[in-house]
Amino acid sequence: MILFFKYVLLGLSLAAPIGPVNAAQMDRGIKYGFWQAWMVGLGATLADALYMLMVYMGLVSYINTPFIKTFLWLFGSFVLLYTGIETLKKASSERKSSQQDYTVHNSRSFMAGFLMSLTNPLTILFWLGIYGSILAETATKYSLESLLLYSAAIFTGILMWDFAMAVVSSSFRKMLADRILDGISKLSGLSLIGFGFYFGYKGISFLLS
Repeated sequence: MILFFKYVLLGLSLAAPIGPVNAAQMDRGIKYGFWQAWMVGLGATLADALYMLMVYMGLVSYINTPFIKTFLWLFGSFVLLYTGIETLKKASSERKSSQQDYTVHNSRSFMAGFLMSLTNPLTILFWLGIYGSILAETATKYSLESLLLYSAAIFTGILMWDFAMAVVSSSFRKMLADRILDGISKLSGLSLIGFGFYFGYKGISFLLS
């Protein structure tokens, strides 16, 4: 049981560092409420699940080639810059609350989180380095059932953090004045643009190396 909670904490450690997904969750939660922020987290978690499966199947070695890494850095840069610019454009617009808008934003939020995590090479490095070593150690000491249990523990930690971010950001929406919320939304947009430029720099560096 202690080992299970150890892997839950590992999942929390993966999700907690400030990054594009957290910035997008904060922005969506402030603008549209809990469910949109939660959808961003679920989309990112699906991408994590795909990479975990690839590590398990031994496919990450192909993804970790210079060409693919360069593509991911550059495409990730595009996704982040586009999302950040759109966030800044909409920061001062009126927040809508109709059910139809919520349905649209659910799908968009999910895809935004999925693409941000899927095109983030740092996500690959985590699953290749951390989960790869966990896989190697667990496979030699424990059964397949234990491996699945500890993998589920990692995802439990990730989902706990995503849920907490959705609650916090949607709470800000209810407690803070519109002007402050607009300012936070703009900061989230600038953060995404900053990550986009960083990803672009890394991609160009790989391209020229």
